[in-house]
Amino acid sequence: MKKVLLSTVAAATLIAAPAVAQEAGDYMFGFGVGYVDPTDDNLDLGGGTFLQVDSGVALTFTAEYYYTDNIAIELLLATPFNHDISVDGAGKVGETDHLPPTLSVNYHFNDFGAFRPFVGVGINYTNFFQEKSDLGVLELDDSWGLAFTVGAEYDISDNGALRFDVRYIDIDTDATLDGADLGTVEIDPLVFSAAYVWKF
Repeated sequence: MKKVLLSTVAAATLIAAPAVAQEAGDYMFGFGVGYVDPTDDNLDLGGGTFLQVDSGVALTFTAEYYYTDNIAIELLLATPFNHDISVDGAGKVGETDHLPPTLSVNYHFNDFGAFRPFVGVGINYTNFFQEKSDLGVLELDDSWGLAFTVGAEYDISDNGALRFDVRYIDIDTDATLDGADLGTVEIDPLVFSAAYVWKF
């Protein structure tokens, strides 16, 4: 009986946790960290040799406007991500920075109390800059692609929540070395993010 009572109290506490309870017209701002994990074998150089783009970490910022109680428009920004570039058997041959602003439409499920899962779809623009290579002049074209998001927020105060999400972003960039075409580098990363968000 005591265990049942404790379980009931715990469940009631969880249900009664503070809820941000967004409504149409609300703004949510977030600050956190993102980890970009590119897919393997990003560019086939022939002969079973592949160019590889390493992972990167950066600070992230989000601004989200609730068009309805469930549907929100979100802009993701970040400080520059830095990625090492390597070739099988040769090790690191270069590096690049990139900025990945992403505009998405998210649908939030608000029927679970303080726990609010969401899904989203959007468009990503990736700007590559400060490309460097010991092999010559490396250039990477900017990229446009779709982005898909799955995540959740958990309210920890009347105006604040913890947010975790995973994005798949279609990032493909045409690469040249000393003006010669190398091909299309298919980065296509998963982006893992954790942030604190608050309502205004």
